[in-house]
Amino acid sequence: MTGEPSVPIVELAGVDKRYGDGPAILDKVSFSARRGDFITLIGPSGCGKSTVLKLIAGLSPATSGRIVVDGAAAGSAEKLAFVFQEPTLLPWLSVQRNVELPQRLNGEGKGPRAESARRSLALVGLSDRTDYYPRQLSGGQKMRVSIARALTVSPRILLLDEPFGALDEMTRDHLNEELLGIRQQLAWTAFFVTHSVPEAVFLSNRILVMSANPGRIHEEVAVDLPYPRTEETRESSPYQKLVAEVSRILRSVERLAP
Repeated sequence: MTGEPSVPIVELAGVDKRYGDGPAILDKVSFSARRGDFITLIGPSGCGKSTVLKLIAGLSPATSGRIVVDGAAAGSAEKLAFVFQEPTLLPWLSVQRNVELPQRLNGEGKGPRAESARRSLALVGLSDRTDYYPRQLSGGQKMRVSIARALTVSPRILLLDEPFGALDEMTRDHLNEELLGIRQQLAWTAFFVTHSVPEAVFLSNRILVMSANPGRIHEEVAVDLPYPRTEETRESSPYQKLVAEVSRILRSVERLAP
């Protein structure tokens, strides 16, 4: 891996995706990400946002086009983690054991994986919940555990597919702030999928607005708001103007839909 900031950490060039003989899911999707970017994909349902994340992770192959992730082909890059829409915690394991799971599967020793899990749980504010079980946690706490589990691999790239979509607005706002706080400490590059325009603007330095049928990058919006971002950010005029701008673009995309 090179340390040159000008070299993209992720690059998609002319990427198409379809399943079998079905219709195209993605059509000629091209963009690149620099180290430290927080890129949010937003667009109508079915436009392929989650598919883009799966392609970057190597969970699904592109039909055509080129994908390079951290200097390697998609699926072979190291230090990449995925946080899904649901926490997918194992109910018979404690919080500590759930967070240790990736390293346990990778053959990491008991001591190092326990220490890594404790550090990750401290980052998400759950040091006092290590012996709890998923049934004892709120929805927001379960998602914190899922994020902690992803952080145990010390990712350089973190993919998040609507992780806060099922949470109430107040919990979501709080977790958005926590997520940015963790990113400030660990400096990973993020790809985030959401249907929430305010969430996209709050988190990102770049927003990719996608259109559907098939999925394409319709427009990119630069979010030139300073970090760290707080409740005062949400109350600021520049933030509210960007929310209005992205909302307008989304409405125009929906009007284009067949």
